[in-house]
Amino acid sequence: MDSEGQAPAPKRLWLPKFLLIAGLSLLLCGEAFFAYRLHVLSKHQEELKADFSNLNNITLGLFSVDQWRDEVSGILNHQVRHFALTAAQKKDLQKEVESIIVALINKAEALLNKKPKSLGGKLKKLAVKTFVNTDKIKAQVPAFAKIIIAKVYNPSNKKQLNKVALGKFKAVQHTAYFDSTITANDSLVRHMLIKYHAPNRDVLNQRMDGALKQLNVTMYHYSFSMLGFVVVVLLLWWLLRKQAALHSTLFIMSLLFAFVLLAIGLTASMIEVDARIKSLDFVLLGEHVMFKDQVLFYQSKSILEVVEVLIKQPKPDSIGVGILILVFSILFPIMKLTSTGIHLLGGKKWSENRFIKYFAFRSGKWSMADVIVIAILMTYIGLNGLLEGQLKMLNIQSAPLSIITTNNTALQPGYFIFICFVLYGLILSTILKFITPHDAH
Repeated sequence: MDSEGQAPAPKRLWLPKFLLIAGLSLLLCGEAFFAYRLHVLSKHQEELKADFSNLNNITLGLFSVDQWRDEVSGILNHQVRHFALTAAQKKDLQKEVESIIVALINKAEALLNKKPKSLGGKLKKLAVKTFVNTDKIKAQVPAFAKIIIAKVYNPSNKKQLNKVALGKFKAVQHTAYFDSTITANDSLVRHMLIKYHAPNRDVLNQRMDGALKQLNVTMYHYSFSMLGFVVVVLLLWWLLRKQAALHSTLFIMSLLFAFVLLAIGLTASMIEVDARIKSLDFVLLGEHVMFKDQVLFYQSKSILEVVEVLIKQPKPDSIGVGILILVFSILFPIMKLTSTGIHLLGGKKWSENRFIKYFAFRSGKWSMADVIVIAILMTYIGLNGLLEGQLKMLNIQSAPLSIITTNNTALQPGYFIFICFVLYGLILSTILKFITPHDAH
């Protein structure tokens, strides 16, 4: 009776396993979809922020001769075209003109008072003294000065003077020195305008800023969605904790969720360093000059990109650190996940293999994934504090000069996904010790 009653057991388990695999496969597809979208958006964000930083780099803005040329040109254009004197300035100018005219008269009079050596010179001196009264001329100097100022302020004469002044400035603009500084900046701006289909630089910066804010929100939505699927898997473990026959199937599927978390944690941006001068405002020739979002430094890297950068360095110590991170923080977690799957599915022979058993149960002390999490956090805290202190020293608030700096250094979704992978891996390791069908010690 007992043997007859136990025979149908495998058939009865077939349906729950199928339903479990089907349900978890749907969840896994959902996690994979959001993971892929997060990966794509992370790379797009890196590209967009790199373009924004290049476009607004301080070397092409505040430290650019081209930018200063445009600013000064705009101010001079405005100053020359709208040139006007106040009543006090006109009075001072008239005094200056009068003094110049009087000086000219005195100089001419001094030349005439010189003793002539020739008969013709004596005759000229006599004629001038007879017909020219310098005192009367000097008395008319104020009237002459007023006429001169009025002529200058005549609309047609003023327009001609404006053309002369602007022409001289444009001639300076097109010297070899100025022309050599324009090419690189103009070429970069034109490339960016074409790439993002923007009519001008200001519109392009607004579009980039808006797109980056939207990207950041969307990326975190995808991250939370991914983690939501993982939480559902952990809830299933709680609900099926007494269904020992389903544990192996559930664990293998759980490993696939861990692989997805690890892939995104390694390839998505983990930390972003962004220091910039938010605004710099000062007065030049009576007008305000403002530079906005001048990027001092920007860098964004994933864990894999950090390893790549370290290994490509010419210094042996950098290469060594890169290899250590690659082996103990990337390869070891992958080997551990793979070994635990083989330990459950491979039967007695594979599960007792020393290599498999070591990575499944004893490699945790060599894995540095948790160390990487702490190292990144400490790096973020250190960089953030350093940048905050340095940038705060640049802040100036005064009437002639105002500088506002901002530190946009932040941890990125890739870091939080990697943390979740580490915690999820620890949970799976604990679960494995309870469900393993073979001796794990």
